[in-house]
Amino acid sequence: MDLKKRERVLLFAAVICLGGWTGDRVVLSPLVKLWKQRSQKITEIKRSLNKGRALIARESDLREQWQEMKRHSLPAEVSVAENQVLQSLSRWSQESRLGVTSLKPRWTQEGQDHMKMECRAATQGRIEAVARFLYDLERDPLALRVEQIEMAARDDNGRDLTLDVRFTGLLLTGEKQ
Repeated sequence: MDLKKRERVLLFAAVICLGGWTGDRVVLSPLVKLWKQRSQKITEIKRSLNKGRALIARESDLREQWQEMKRHSLPAEVSVAENQVLQSLSRWSQESRLGVTSLKPRWTQEGQDHMKMECRAATQGRIEAVARFLYDLERDPLALRVEQIEMAARDDNGRDLTLDVRFTGLLLTGEKQ
């Protein structure tokens, strides 16, 4: 093979390799990356669409649940709501025979259309009383939620306990009630 012909073949091969490498970096790799991104986006949109369809299918159940929650929310007046929670707390402690040593209610404005009443109660009693108190608190129809529970034994057997419980109540205000 003649030297000029060999240089041309090598130059041609180098140009083809450089063209292939440039084509991969400039055209093929960005297209593959774009394809993967669009596939992920399509999957995300399909998941969102399925979730939306499921919500539409459950609309009547969700609306019924919301109406039930609104019925059991605390009364619109702060003083009446606080009195209702305190009466319920008194009823739970009497039914369970649990002694309430301290109670600290506090109101917080969560949004324009609702407030939360946070109560911290320190109690003491037998393990059965603590279990009954917590059961009554959870089963009450008021819109209450247990946020935090701390228990500690007061004796070596663990039958006498102190219970510190923090729970919140929902009060809907404004037109959305």
